[in-house]
Amino acid sequence: MPNIRPRRLRTSETLRRMVRETALSVDDLVYPVFACHGSGVREEISSMPGQYRLSIDELVKEAQEVRDLGIPGILLFGLPETKDECGSEAYAENGIVQQAISAIKADVDDLLVITDVCLCEYTSHGHCGIISDGCVQNDETLELLAETALSHARAGADIVAPSDMMDARVRAIRSRLDEYDMYDTAIMAYSAKYASAFYGPFREAAECAPQFGDRKAYQMDPANAREALKEVELDIQEGADVVMVKPALSYLDIIRQVKDNTDLPVAAYNVSGEYSMVKAAALNGWIDEQRVTMEILTSIKRAGADIILTYHAKDAARWLQGTCPP
Repeated sequence: MPNIRPRRLRTSETLRRMVRETALSVDDLVYPVFACHGSGVREEISSMPGQYRLSIDELVKEAQEVRDLGIPGILLFGLPETKDECGSEAYAENGIVQQAISAIKADVDDLLVITDVCLCEYTSHGHCGIISDGCVQNDETLELLAETALSHARAGADIVAPSDMMDARVRAIRSRLDEYDMYDTAIMAYSAKYASAFYGPFREAAECAPQFGDRKAYQMDPANAREALKEVELDIQEGADVVMVKPALSYLDIIRQVKDNTDLPVAAYNVSGEYSMVKAAALNGWIDEQRVTMEILTSIKRAGADIILTYHAKDAARWLQGTCPP
């Protein structure tokens, strides 16, 4: 007969709740959204059931719903009216993201607005920077990224989130923000962003698939772990306020290593492919969507994430609050 019985602490839900080591909260969540031009637009993204491209009027309604669910913030992406070689709408004063920030802040000022800072959605070639000789040019791209971040901050963004993976972009953005007295605008750096196949549905959503080649020359090799710590440390030295690992689910080990090696808040992005796999399986009746989703989000929190960016955020908030049927 065993004299140590761990099962004693599993005998009821109340007891399990009392000794639970990891507690997922709505405060941990950020909801990604896609802004587009037009009016009255609410266009479902075919590969991401339940997610939409939203015109600004619809986006403001979405922001109100997110705020009312207790979710602290949104991550804002934009779909431009036109694209060009240098992604000029990314940093235009009247660009889609800049307009969306202003509209949201006018009506839902207590919701954090985090903006993705990258050029891939705005360039005709779909890459994250300036192209020369068939390659993305790192240093020439920094100026445009800094200008984009500044335009977002001027429009009212609380946090700018560079996702391009150019070397030294955090330093360039911090310098530009400080030059214009935007000292309180925080930077959430996509510090360890891997060249992942899990981004497929997002590229449909944001219409940003590369028109040639791939992004492996600037995003990280999925096989590398030590390199992630190097990238994180560089971003911290350059002035990042929050560091991020992306994707989340296949990189839980990276989240844990980053958490163990920094005192900054650690974010993790539960990306489109991870979301869409759950949705597809649930729609086919193969899994229990609520249980699987909450297990995934809890695993990301358990691995060390302080902030979880996830398309499941609204449903998770309802489930956590008991307002959504299982």
